[in-house]
Amino acid sequence: MVSRADLDAVAKQLGREPRGVLEIAYRCPNGEPGVVKTAPRLPDGTPFPTLYYLTHPALTAAASRLESAGVMREMTERLQADEELAAAYRAAHEAYLAERDAIESLGTTFSGGGMPDRVKCLHVLIAHSLAKGPGVNPFGDEALAMLADDPALAGVIDPERWRR
Repeated sequence: MVSRADLDAVAKQLGREPRGVLEIAYRCPNGEPGVVKTAPRLPDGTPFPTLYYLTHPALTAAASRLESAGVMREMTERLQADEELAAAYRAAHEAYLAERDAIESLGTTFSGGGMPDRVKCLHVLIAHSLAKGPGVNPFGDEALAMLADDPALAGVIDPERWRR
């Protein structure tokens, strides 16, 4: 159950009322919500396949900066060339689907973030890693390692947990 105070905090972070929030999946070291776990279908019945969603403005801005820097293209290229990395990314995709489908199946193999064939959205991959911890999503972990020493994320992520 999500508290009204958490929903109010997320609404303030997003600048709108959150929809379909099941729980706070990641709480920043400073106590603020950072990632929500969202129902596979929103209250109006609209499918919402993104199980984990970044809410903290500093996290969303940091993910956007990495995307603007072209990190996703380089990650996708490595994915095509590295079988071990591709297997780890596929496992992340399968775990994501299994967790979402345990709540409610959408009848699709789409998960989010481009998984398992490409890197399309670092926001989703970072949210997945933050929610589940290191070792679940290789590209989410890698992006967090790139951000570990970002002063804008002080109190938002634990740099020691993500530094490689």
